[in-house]
Amino acid sequence: MRPHGSPQSLEERRKRVITFLKQNLSLHEIALRMGCHASSVLRWRDAFQNGGEKALKAKPVSGRPPKLTAKQKKSLVRLLTQGAMAHGYRTELWTTQRIADLIERHLGVKYHRNHVGKLLHQIGWSHQKPERRAIERNEAAIEKWKKSVWPRVKKTPQGWQPTSSLSTNRASS
Repeated sequence: MRPHGSPQSLEERRKRVITFLKQNLSLHEIALRMGCHASSVLRWRDAFQNGGEKALKAKPVSGRPPKLTAKQKKSLVRLLTQGAMAHGYRTELWTTQRIADLIERHLGVKYHRNHVGKLLHQIGWSHQKPERRAIERNEAAIEKWKKSVWPRVKKTPQGWQPTSSLSTNRASS
């Protein structure tokens, strides 16, 4: 497994190992100082002897290629900005499942809904959870209730307070 760090920092690490080798330190001593295995020190020593400093260069790790190309990602942004209702959904809410279906239908690439959040992050979007509020919500009626009914039904003048079953609580005497 590759250790953490940028390719440059890993390359510097290998060069420090070579510096320690030139000081005639043992493989185990160098490994202890560098926080790696002696086998790694041995491998870097052999690479340096066979290929010089060029052999110590960090090789980029490409990883798995992305499923969507840059052009397809731009297409996805265009599709998302059209809105969910433009794509046949009853509400404007984009869920990860809806986006996964949209990608498969329009771009021909299958994504699992659990990975759509990562994709959204890559294109500069963030997935958000909608507030759960009723469509029929009446803000004026709620404010009126808070002013007239709530003061009568709350238990203490200060509002809700935690209660305690301990006998040392003042309220229990």
